[in-house]
Order: sequence, then structure tokens, then C-alpha cells
Amino acid sequence: MGANLGDPVFALKAAFSALSVLPRTRLLARSSLYRSAPIDAGGPDYLNAVAQIDTGLSAHELLAELHAIELRQGRERPYRNAPRSLDLDLLLYADEVIASDDLVVPHPRLRQRAFVLVPLAELAPDLMIPGVGAIGALLPAVADQMIEKLGASRARRRGDSR
Repeated sequence: MGANLGDPVFALKAAFSALSVLPRTRLLARSSLYRSAPIDAGGPDYLNAVAQIDTGLSAHELLAELHAIELRQGRERPYRNAPRSLDLDLLLYADEVIASDDLVVPHPRLRQRAFVLVPLAELAPDLMIPGVGAIGALLPAVADQMIEKLGASRARRRGDSR
């Protein structure tokens, strides 16, 4: 999940709350909040996080619920990669690989984005991504992307240990 318009901290906290009350769904875990620069877009920095849920909804039902949460929080889609009040993506759905016109899981750009991989690795450091591999093997490829865990003393590259 991510947001860079309005009050992103409030938007992400509200999204976590909305996930926790979806039908047949339990919020199991939530990552820390992370700040990152927009990729392939302009606008303010994003705040991002990842949630782990257990759901009885199908992947397509879950995607529809995610879009409904976005709309309730004022999400508009004026153009591709526009700044947004809330963006909820379905990254993984158990061990399934889904390729339909409206849904691709695992998310097709998951492996290219530190703002996805870093919070995901926080929740599941030993995660094996179906058709992709171990999350730990993907992190070095995004080590040059700036990402800051909120509450950390300064922004750093993913692999910077200073």
C-alpha cells in the first residue's frame, strides 16, 4: 500500500483498519511505514507499507474490495502513475500464480521496487515468491533505491550499513 497525497500516514492507518474488517478476512501483520521517492512519476515522496491477511475471499473478490477501499479514501485515477491518496495492490495470493486481464499475481513489478520488497521482507524474511524465488535474493537488485523506515535517523540505500 502507498500514498503521497493528503495525509499519507492517516491514509495507510485507515487502510490497515479497513483491511481488518473485510468480510471473511483477518489482518495478521503489518509492516512499518517507509518513505520512498516516486518511481516513473512526479509528486511528493510516498509512504508505503505491506499487510499480511488471511482471507476467504477469492483473489478477484479481494482486488474488488481493495479498489473499494481506495475509492472510499478518495482515490482518483486521472492518468497513469498519478500521485494518489491511496494505492492498494495485491502483491501475493498464497502460492498462486494468476494472470488475467485485470489481475497479475505475484505483482509484476514486485521484484523491481524497494518500497515493496523491504516492507515485505520485514514481515516475511524467508518468503519464497511463486515463480520468482526467495525474497532475500531479490533485495540486492534494489539496494540502490532510496528508502527510509519512518522513525529511522536518516534515509539510506537498502544495503547501506552506516
